Amino acid sequence: MIQFIAYIALVVKDYDEAIDFYTKKLNFDLVEDTKLSETKRWVLVAPKGSKECKLLLAKAVGNQVKAIGNQSGGRVFLFLHTEDFDRDYHNLLDQNVKIYREPSIEEYGKVCVFEDLYGNLWDLIEKKP
Repeated sequence: MIQFIAYIALVVKDYDEAIDFYTKKLNFDLVEDTKLSETKRWVLVAPKGSKECKLLLAKAVGNQVKAIGNQSGGRVFLFLHTEDFDRDYHNLLDQNVKIYREPSIEEYGKVCVFEDLYGNLWDLIEKKP
């Protein structure tokens, strides 16, 4: 039996601003945007070429609002792997995405930490061959 993680829910303040950030600044694909009710949508985004895991952009309601930007208690939350670190790092800079930790070479590869539009921390990683 094969299992995999299909979606990770990311609590957001607003669907459209989150879609804009992920599709325009990170160049993700908008996979789905389905209206479920007057206030709820099913919104999936994914890095280009991603076959399995997608982000479910979930608009915060009630107490969930306090989790926006801090879903992992200040630790790196998501790990974006790339085959071209320099291209994607320069795209982050060009898009004025906040770099939390500058690029470094680690034993596993090249990495930097950036913030999404709400402050969640991400690693951008190009693994060593």
